[in-house]
Amino acid sequence: MPNPKRQHSRSRRDKRRTHWKLRLAALGACSHCAKPIIPHRVCPFCGYYKGKPVVDLTAKTQRIQEKKEAKAKAVAQNA
Repeated sequence: MPNPKRQHSRSRRDKRRTHWKLRLAALGACSHCAKPIIPHRVCPFCGYYKGKPVVDLTAKTQRIQEKKEAKAKAVAQNA
C-alpha cells in the first residue's frame, strides 16, 4: 500500500477540511400552529401537514402515557 512520502502540514490538512462543515437545518413554519418544523414532515406539535390534520396527537400521547403506567406497574411488581 502506498504511503505518503512526507507529512502534510496542518495548514494543508485544514485546507482539505474546509468543506467539512455542518449546515443549519432548513426550517419552515407550520401552516396551522406557526411553529418551526422540518419541511415535508408532519408537525410534531399539532399533527397537521399542509393545513390538514394527519396525526391525532391526543390519542398518541394517551398511548404513551398508558405505556409509562404499565411499565411503572411492572417495575413495582418486580421490586
